[in-house]
Amino acid sequence: MKQNTTEKTSLHPRNAHRERYDFPRLIETQPQLQKFVAENKYGDLSIDFANPKAVKELNRALLKHFYQISDWDIPAGYLCPPIPGRADYLHHLADLLAESNAGKLPPGEKINVLDLGTGANCIYPILGSTVYKWNFVGSEIDVKALDAAGQNLTSNPQLQDKIMLRRQENPKEILSGMIKPDDVFDLVMCNPPFHESKEAAMAGSTRKVKNLKGKSTKNVTLNFGGQSNELWCKGGELTFIRKMILESKIFKFNCYWFTSLVSKEEHLKDLIIALKKANVSDRKIIQMTHGNKKTRFIAWTFLNPEQQENWRKRRWDF
Repeated sequence: MKQNTTEKTSLHPRNAHRERYDFPRLIETQPQLQKFVAENKYGDLSIDFANPKAVKELNRALLKHFYQISDWDIPAGYLCPPIPGRADYLHHLADLLAESNAGKLPPGEKINVLDLGTGANCIYPILGSTVYKWNFVGSEIDVKALDAAGQNLTSNPQLQDKIMLRRQENPKEILSGMIKPDDVFDLVMCNPPFHESKEAAMAGSTRKVKNLKGKSTKNVTLNFGGQSNELWCKGGELTFIRKMILESKIFKFNCYWFTSLVSKEEHLKDLIIALKKANVSDRKIIQMTHGNKKTRFIAWTFLNPEQQENWRKRRWDF
């Protein structure tokens, strides 16, 4: 059996997953992964990435091996996130903070992050609090997902003082109801619902299965989990992020940087127009590459240079 260790140079330099998966080592960490690992057609060790059970076990192994997360789970049918890509968003957010602080990353214990739609997997708070020692509030509208995220925190006591969960009771709101008057967040992050409808989500899942297996496959909802609020919303990601921008004006002094992933590059033009209308002080588009997939996130702040300097002195100086 051949073990491919080619470096994934497209990932962030600090990403722990730049090398291809070392399955023998991961199996040592998580023996349950063994039954899902086999040689692929290229003679490399791999798993069937269209099998949700295999992907979940791989995630458990990665979280245990790299992040000391001893027990992690999600209910059947919920999104099982690709950890290397999720970690990349966080590393680029850390760069954004450093860029805002004369090239020096602020002390992790002083950084507060709001993760919009944290999901049952709670992956961004878990990774961010482990790697950077950031403090998180994770928002979620799905009660079952919130309960599952809470169980992941209970199963890993080192996370409990770093991550707080809040339920968004109004599904029509994004930031409203999640940011309290006295809250202060250095970062807001979001992986918005991508699709405009259930049908579009199903079509996207079918394409994924065809790409992975090279043929049509039934039961794609089983192969690629995700509840309605995770995968689609009316108007898709463009409508969602536009609304997020609109609501962010209400909390312009509660947060330094608002950010959101943007899956479709063609949406950037409309989002930049929305940011101009919102009179933001500064905006950035940070490009990321995950293998053959190009993605990005958009960041904006309402704080003018003087207010940014005051924020840094008040929050980050030590």
